[in-house]
Amino acid sequence: MLDQNTSAQLKTLLERLESPIELVATLDDSDKSAKIKELVEEIAALSPQVTARFDGNNARVPSFGIAKAGEQPRVFFAGLPMGHEFTSLILALLQTSGYAPKVSDEVLTQIKALNLSSHFDVFVSLSCHNCPDVVQALNLIAIYNPGTTATMIDGAFFQEEVEQRKIMAVPMVFQDGNHIGQGRMTLEEIVAKLDTDAASKDAAKLNAKEAFDVLVIGGGPAGNTSAIYAARKGIRTGIVAERMGGQVMDTMDIENFTSIQKTQGPKFAAEMEAHVREYDVDIMNLQKVSAIKGADETANGLVEVTLENGATLESKTVILSTGARWREMNVPGEAEYRTRGVAYCPHCDGPLFKGKRVAVIGGGNSGVEAAIDLAGIVEHVTLVEFDTKLRADQVLQNKLNSLPNITVITNALSTEVIGDGAQVTALKYKDRATDVEHTVELAGIFVQIGLLPNTDFLKASKVELTNRGEIMINERNETNVKGVFAAGDCTTVPYKQIIIATGEGAKASLSAFDYIIRSGQ
Repeated sequence: MLDQNTSAQLKTLLERLESPIELVATLDDSDKSAKIKELVEEIAALSPQVTARFDGNNARVPSFGIAKAGEQPRVFFAGLPMGHEFTSLILALLQTSGYAPKVSDEVLTQIKALNLSSHFDVFVSLSCHNCPDVVQALNLIAIYNPGTTATMIDGAFFQEEVEQRKIMAVPMVFQDGNHIGQGRMTLEEIVAKLDTDAASKDAAKLNAKEAFDVLVIGGGPAGNTSAIYAARKGIRTGIVAERMGGQVMDTMDIENFTSIQKTQGPKFAAEMEAHVREYDVDIMNLQKVSAIKGADETANGLVEVTLENGATLESKTVILSTGARWREMNVPGEAEYRTRGVAYCPHCDGPLFKGKRVAVIGGGNSGVEAAIDLAGIVEHVTLVEFDTKLRADQVLQNKLNSLPNITVITNALSTEVIGDGAQVTALKYKDRATDVEHTVELAGIFVQIGLLPNTDFLKASKVELTNRGEIMINERNETNVKGVFAAGDCTTVPYKQIIIATGEGAKASLSAFDYIIRSGQ
């Protein structure tokens, strides 16, 4: 099961175990059980601190749990935690033994104070780069809450259950059988969801903060770079982020950031955040801005930022770097069948449509790349493009045209998502040349039609936006509002690329510092 290099690396890591642990497997006579038994035996053979038992009584078969010696398992894997989930397995082994997790004391205290007694199930696919964070978060919560269990369920291992529960997006999380969330979620997000007093406690802390020199709104590449450049000037700097990392967290491969030949979005985001934390930056994560007032609109001449939890922050300058989100089709049925056949991440959710027929909406690079990736998993892909031709790079079009199970339809307007009440069954589109409407029977629709700026909260402000919702800025990243700057994908700067966003973040920060100096604040 484990190759020689992986076994050697795991053996070294298991030397860090703080106390003896047990692997308790629940098996039957199936081939899947045989694979789990093989993995459990191989792990147990790597350390005298690990023992294996095969008398488990978990309701989900096959599976195995991890427990401190003498205790009952609280962390379970229903499937083989390989691929992206191998790290989840390693951390579960170490943390169950008592090895300290790499989280802040504040978060760990919050986890222990949850006092939970719940059973969490998280459905994953092993190709999902968003799933491990959720699995690892729930495992940690189970380890520090004795009445709680967490189970990772590989959808490929339990296909019947996936079909019964109509799971068409991962990660999908259930608490005591009730659906509580899906998609990428950080440990902090999950803890905040479970801690009912989190919002009021956060508001009180935030209201007590002194005014900032530079307050960055957004935790993506532009925002992180802005914060670094500001903090290096020795001025009071803060970041308010709905999610540290921003949209980069949902990006699979990054191959065009100078000096980094290839990396993955979550890794890139983690390294950005680590870089920011090297400086004296006040990071306020999981906070959403609801309103902003410029320096000319307040009595004290400071920019005022109001958060959704009711807290108010003040700063001499604010840099808006809220990024963008996936554009939706905005057709009947899309919202109703989101996560039930309508998806936005082919890497994460593609394996759930193995052997089925799907559509990809969008003929740009993202859409064509998605169609190519999905063609290796599903029975057939129909690519639907609004324009009269595809807009993707020619090298991608050449690859697309070489695949036998892809049909390309151009000059087509998607008009409706059809379903049976439980899941998607078809897509309707109109031929723009003839106005004739067609229906394609399928099980999944992957929407890849570009980005929308995250600027809805600015519509009631004096910040000038384009008709597309982009923040209008000049060459110094200044908006029309005094003390307010902007950078990245939420602005009018063309070419929405990570490397451009980082450069714009640096420019915005330097402009904000110059404003502070010149205004004598």
